[in-house]
Amino acid sequence: MTPNAIVSRAEWITARKAHLENERALTHQRDALYAERRALPWVKVDQDYVFASTTGPKRLADLFAGRSQLFVYNFMLTPGSDHICPGCSYLSDHVDAARQHFEHADLSFAAISRVPLARIEQVRERMGWRFEWVSSEGTSFNFDYGASFTPEQIAADEPLYNYGTTSGLAPDIHGTSVFAKGDDGQVYHTYSAYARGNEVLAGAFAFLDMVPKGRNEGGQTMNWVRLHDEYEDAPDAEPCCASAA
Repeated sequence: MTPNAIVSRAEWITARKAHLENERALTHQRDALYAERRALPWVKVDQDYVFASTTGPKRLADLFAGRSQLFVYNFMLTPGSDHICPGCSYLSDHVDAARQHFEHADLSFAAISRVPLARIEQVRERMGWRFEWVSSEGTSFNFDYGASFTPEQIAADEPLYNYGTTSGLAPDIHGTSVFAKGDDGQVYHTYSAYARGNEVLAGAFAFLDMVPKGRNEGGQTMNWVRLHDEYEDAPDAEPCCASAA
């Protein structure tokens, strides 16, 4: 690694203090943004979505698991494909560690994919995840919440993803949606995010962003990311991308 400019400790402290002022300003801006997000209006969810789970059919309200808030992650698994999205897997590796804490702050989590439940369970077993993961097969949920697109939409090549800011659609793309439940049991949609709006969920990025090489992507976003059992030092590692169809 080629060093940056080499300076005295005193010069370094001066530069670090100047950078700290920028960091503090960003922190305050982020706090204001998050407050604005929490103040967004809500939308009633009138559609009766029923998902397949390992314990039987579950409605959206059931996924709250007794809490008043629900975080949903649309995991990219496409019907008829053997591909497991490395990016979705990378993010999902963070969930079980985080949810042992946020479940005590009145938040439940569920991943949702539109493939059959048997395929979900196959991936879950391979990856070792324990979070709730249900199938939306036969429902419009993924389409309604901007994470799946029809062949006609893809052929039209219109920028529909991420509120019309991103073109190049695929049958399934990652997304997150947040729901709240009122005291009367009514479910509301409060927030959704896509594309880089979800990267804050991947805590490994926070570590990398503090070091000299940053995310070390070599010109292509997340080019080093693999399923966690495909890294060279993983036990019984498979060749990179062997799961791709």
